[in-house]
Amino acid sequence: MTVNSGVTETDSSLSEAREAIASARRVVVKIGSSALTSLKGGLDTARLDRLADAVEARMRAGSELVVVSSGAIGAGIAPLGLSSRPRDLATKQAAASVGQLALAHAWGTSFARYGRTVGQVLLSADDFARREHHRNAQRTLDRLRSLGAIAVVNENDTVATEEIRFGDNDRLAALVAHLVGADALVLLSDVEGLYDGDPRKGAASFIPEVRSSADLDGVIAGSGGALGTGGMASKLSAARLAADAGVPVLLAAATSADLALSTGKVGTAFAARPVRLSARKFWVRHAADSRGALLIDDGAATAVADRRSLLAAGITGLRGHFYGGDVVDLVAADERIIARGVVAYDSTELTGMLGRSTAELPDTMQRPVIHADDLVKV
Repeated sequence: MTVNSGVTETDSSLSEAREAIASARRVVVKIGSSALTSLKGGLDTARLDRLADAVEARMRAGSELVVVSSGAIGAGIAPLGLSSRPRDLATKQAAASVGQLALAHAWGTSFARYGRTVGQVLLSADDFARREHHRNAQRTLDRLRSLGAIAVVNENDTVATEEIRFGDNDRLAALVAHLVGADALVLLSDVEGLYDGDPRKGAASFIPEVRSSADLDGVIAGSGGALGTGGMASKLSAARLAADAGVPVLLAAATSADLALSTGKVGTAFAARPVRLSARKFWVRHAADSRGALLIDDGAATAVADRRSLLAAGITGLRGHFYGGDVVDLVAADERIIARGVVAYDSTELTGMLGRSTAELPDTMQRPVIHADDLVKV
């Protein structure tokens, strides 16, 4: 097994991504279940205090922070006398209802040492999928920050169903980073960074920087551990999601939180895309639920690839029942989803428009089916 501390001391200066993370004014930091809880002891307040210390130090240095904290289910396991993380939804929600209370109290008590007020914000996937809920969450987080409180965000596990879950708090953290206009995202857990394989199972090389998708060639990412739902696969997915939104990401061990939130000379740094997606296009690509699909021919697929509007003439079929203003997938002839967009017509209206040129349609139906401004390639 390749041994690497995960500490990246460059010969001259930090990479551009690490510099951006170290100097970021607004930071979202996600803390994994394994960093806060254990199966036998439940919530570990000593470890939580050390993490709060690192967050406080960064805030005193002039940054604004939002904490995305896992651990509600893990914190509820021991008090309920459970021997392992529950698998069925009802027991997960019961554990979350107990653990969330303990988790919020622990964060409030810890930050109270510094005179900080904590606001708990519980979000569901539906809060990001629905634009009005999305804006409400954004306003709440912005107002907490303006009032000097620190927001501690978690998924609303007590009401989320398997079908509408984020799946893990790594994805939630990436979505929150975009929601609040963060300048950096720091993912803290029990792993020190990205490897090209599982270092527990044999030789694996540490990857200190991810500048493009080419740096991920050959990387094998696994699933989560005993206390969490994430794992390297979810962290990698979240890092790429945030980077796509123009937010640089640092993946590091929670035991190195002080360095991760100060110098950034630990873990794996993910460079952000040069141009941040607009809030609307980010929502279309990553947050909104797809309500259906449009099947398109090769000519339409080329137009979409060239960032041109989708017209009825290029649509060969549709799937699902949707309304104008819903988000739908665009499916090419080979069944690949190549884009998503906000459709201008109901599915019932589109049925009679398929394959027809604009000139053949009534005046009220001559708008593009999806305007270029509402299209995002995937």
